[in-house]
Order: sequence, then C-alpha cells, then structure tokens
Amino acid sequence: MSSLKEIAQKLKESNEPITLIYAFNSTGKTKLSVEYKNVTKKEDGKHTGVYYNAYSEDLFRWDNDEPNDNENMRLEVIPSSLNPYFSSIIENPALLDEKLVRYLPSYTYSFDINTNPEIGIDAIRFGRGEEQNIKISRGEERIFVWCFFLALFDADAWTGEKDAHFFIDDPVSSLDDHNIFITADSIVQLIDDKIEKSQKRLIITTHHIGLYSILFDRLRKGEKSDKYKNLCKPQILTRNGDDFDLQNHTKDVFLFHLHLLQTLEEAKNSKLYIFHFVLLRQLLENISSFIGSGRVGFILSEINVANPNETLEMINSLSHQNVYRFQFNEMSPQQIDLFKDVFDKLQTKYNFKF
Repeated sequence: MSSLKEIAQKLKESNEPITLIYAFNSTGKTKLSVEYKNVTKKEDGKHTGVYYNAYSEDLFRWDNDEPNDNENMRLEVIPSSLNPYFSSIIENPALLDEKLVRYLPSYTYSFDINTNPEIGIDAIRFGRGEEQNIKISRGEERIFVWCFFLALFDADAWTGEKDAHFFIDDPVSSLDDHNIFITADSIVQLIDDKIEKSQKRLIITTHHIGLYSILFDRLRKGEKSDKYKNLCKPQILTRNGDDFDLQNHTKDVFLFHLHLLQTLEEAKNSKLYIFHFVLLRQLLENISSFIGSGRVGFILSEINVANPNETLEMINSLSHQNVYRFQFNEMSPQQIDLFKDVFDKLQTKYNFKF
C-alpha cells in the first residue's frame, strides 16, 4: 500500500503512453490528478501537462441573477491561469462547435468577451428557441465544460507549452448512458489525434464502469487494438483508509460485481467504514438485476436475512449518497454485524468465486 503521492510517482516513472484507471467514487482520483501535477512539475514550478478534473469544472459558476428574477443568468468563468488561452476558442469557434455537435445540443451559446485578451471570456450565456439567458441542465452544463476543455486541448498555445501529458479525471458526471458512449468516442478521437503520433501521455481515471469498459474494449480488443493494445495499461485504484494501491488489470473482462465482492471481502477482514454500505447496496443491485428481479428486498429474502424490509431500510439509510462526505467514519459494532450478516449470506447463497 502507498500514499497518493507515491502512486503518482509510480505513474510518472511507468511512462506508458495510455493509462486507464478505474476506481470507486471517493477513492481519491481527483487528488491523484493533483499529486501527479505536483510530481511532474518542472524545477521552476511550471506544469508539464494539461488537466481536466473537478477543479476544472469548478472554474464555471452560475450567476442566477436572483435580484432581477433570473433575467440575466449566465455561466461565469472564474479567472485562472487558463484565461490567456481562451482567445483560441474566441478566434476559432469551430474548435468548440465540432466537439459539441456530437452531443446534439438543443441550446445556443454566446460569450461575454472581456476587452483584456489576458482574461478573454467573462461568462457564457445560453438560449433555447426564443428564450435567452437560460440555465441549462446539469448534464448539459457538464457536457459543455467537457467540450470546452477538449477545444482547449486542441489549442496549440496551451498544449504546446505543457505538452508532456493529458490527465483526464471523470469527464462523465451527470451524463446518461448515451452520452457516455459519445464521451468515450471523444477520448478515442483525442488519442488518435494527440497520442499516437506524439510523445504525449494520456491518463484517464473514472468511477463509471460503463466508460471504463468501453475504453478498455476499444483500446484492448476493438478495431483499434492493433495500434493501442500494447500502449494502454489498464489499472484499478483501491483505498483502505489512508493507504492506496494501484493494481494492474490483466483480465480480458472487467466484472464489476466481482470487483465489488473482492473489495468488500478485503474490507470485512481489515476495517469497515460507513461508505462500504454504498458498495454493498451496489452489489445487491447488480445481483438483483442479473437474476431479473430488480428488487434488493427480494435478494435479502432469498438469502434468508431476518426482517428483510427492516434490513433494506437500514442499508438504504446508510448508503445514502451524502455518506460519501463521511467516508472515514468507522462502522459501529451493530453496523458491522449487519454488514457481515448480509455479505456472508450472499456468499453462502451464490458462492461467488473471486
């Protein structure tokens, strides 16, 4: 087991052209991108690569114009070191449009341009039909920001100065399944355009099993596998408290439920935290979907859990998404008993091999 800084150092030293990393939510993917940025800095402190992560998304913030009944809503761009490079998109809007078009946006957009070229863009406004200065959905916003960064990746001024690597962390939050496929296509296109013919590295981290599986298949087994199979290293990032491990994924198929089982088995034998109930519920949902029931309560009845309805309510309560904020809270003795009762009976009933 290692610290995230040590994991980042290992990634730097491994030097694979393409690294694809799967990890559960709240494992530390965004922090890993920051640690990687730190360990790859030049001696003068300048960054050697470019990044897309949660901090990138945070550079865009809604001004809802509440005092004026939302009349002048716009998506503000927080000043950052990226501002001087926005001119590439202002001067060539096709850079952004060609990224957006594959997602079939139902809105139009325009920029509030600052007279100072070092600032570039103050905000983005959106419209739909006759409506102007509207607020687009969370999913649409995330797609727009992702495409904005894809356009910046094409900007030679930015990537030319920091041409060692791209680090992309979870570009799929708030996206539906259809858009996951499109996002995977956009990443493969980035690989075709930027990675194959250059010395750049690409590191992709994601919690989304769909995105990971699609990229894994296309790079390791698909039509492009002849070019990329030996260049792409799939890995799995795991966490146990403050310790991390980055393991090679050597199997041809990534079976999510078996990864969940292995993770929970290891936690059961070491230390259990509240967030493990989130993973337990995901496991129950996977099993119920596989056998055609779609009901977690049915699985709890099948494995002979006492009071399945009450147990389901407790699991639902403990696996609420807000629990991610308190992921390092250890389970109480009663919670440990509940967890082990359900997990052990699952294994007895279905006898999974992992």
